[in-house]
Amino acid sequence: MFAADFEPAERSTRRGSPRAPIALDVSIGKTHRTLCKVVDISINGARLQTYSALKRGSNIWLNLPHIGQVAATVMWADDFTAGCQFRKPLPLAVFATLTSTDENADATAR
Repeated sequence: MFAADFEPAERSTRRGSPRAPIALDVSIGKTHRTLCKVVDISINGARLQTYSALKRGSNIWLNLPHIGQVAATVMWADDFTAGCQFRKPLPLAVFATLTSTDENADATAR
């Protein structure tokens, strides 16, 4: 008779940290000319809905409230949705402020 212990493998994701749903209107670029919406965010990156297509590998400036311009690299892009990775992780206090505003709680509840 054969007997073996079974232990399921932990599910791994490509993300370095969990993302929080958010609805935050921001701009891209040093001149703040390109508008977009952050639809989820982590300390390491964000998913964006854009009005103009972004290209994978592009370096962008994402203008976030409470912190200002954040350098990021577009990791993937599909039509008008893109995922970016911040060059430096967001400070935890800034992340908490961005994800706990009443405006975002109302928007993500819809």
